[in-house]
Amino acid sequence: MSVNGPESREVKAGGTARRPEIPGAVRHVFSRVDTESLSLIIALAILVIAIASQTDKFFLPRNLLNIGQNVSVLGLVAVGETIVILAGALDISVGSIAGVASVTAAIALQHTSLAGGGVAAGLMVGLAFGVANGLVVTVLRVNPVIATLATFAAFRGIAFLLAPGGKPVGVSNEGFINIGVGRIFDTDTFPGIPVSLLLLIGVAAAVEVMLRYTDFGRSIYAMGGNPAAARLAGISLNRMRIAIYGSSGALAGLAGIVVTARVTAGEPASGTQGLELQAITAVLLGGAALTGGKGSVIATMLAVLLVGTLTDGMNLLGIQTFYQDVAQGLLLITAVAIGQYRAARAERARTRTG
Repeated sequence: MSVNGPESREVKAGGTARRPEIPGAVRHVFSRVDTESLSLIIALAILVIAIASQTDKFFLPRNLLNIGQNVSVLGLVAVGETIVILAGALDISVGSIAGVASVTAAIALQHTSLAGGGVAAGLMVGLAFGVANGLVVTVLRVNPVIATLATFAAFRGIAFLLAPGGKPVGVSNEGFINIGVGRIFDTDTFPGIPVSLLLLIGVAAAVEVMLRYTDFGRSIYAMGGNPAAARLAGISLNRMRIAIYGSSGALAGLAGIVVTARVTAGEPASGTQGLELQAITAVLLGGAALTGGKGSVIATMLAVLLVGTLTDGMNLLGIQTFYQDVAQGLLLITAVAIGQYRAARAERARTRTG
């Protein structure tokens, strides 16, 4: 007696077994995930398994949500850095801009009872300093790396000049503080979702949509991929650069606001120092090319989550801070090396097809 089941239908007339088809929904999902993002997801999964095997605290809801809260500042800066790198430039001053915005927001809150006053002050300062970067690059024609390296030092100095005696400026406005430490849906059994995490998700989603579906976003990719062709297409590269650096500065300013709200003080350096290298590391780990034209906010956010998970795991395991600095340095080297390898492989592929 023969049974014509699913297995029998996998055999062709010639008797050769046919490879089972991947379900359409699964195939669609994987077709939408680029190689870089998939690599990050795999690396993140391996890291999570490694940490969880050493401590039972990792999967506690509060710890997982704390990771989200802790990466919100880096994530906001990294979103802005993604925009700049996609355009074929670099912004090394974002950590210093965040520091100036942090102090400015705190000073503004000392003169107003409105939380929005502090937020507006921090955002405007971030935007203004970002535009200043763009003007230095376009009007003075200074290389972006040199320009933002110079403003990195200058803006950090301004942050200390604004803070009386270079000391933190205290903040007591509860509404403002909730931006950094507030949570929603918190109950006796659930620790609540951090407001700063929701802010990061909203900003990242908005910027990703902008990059994918607006003329401004497509112009960013175009000027990073081929500036000459972008100019011939009618794109004003100088105006775009000013807008791009302004956007990066505003997001760095928003990150500074979150820092102020979290530590209840405007900090000229603490909490923002080193953000520039961490952000660049995350963007490059996400597969963005330093030459521009390649990358995405989604991949950057996966890299930010990877960095945040690594930091959290090292803290849970009691690993000293300087080892964490070494790990982050190695991550940056790895990110640059991977980027160079991908660029060389792409160039070889173009040579073969050309």
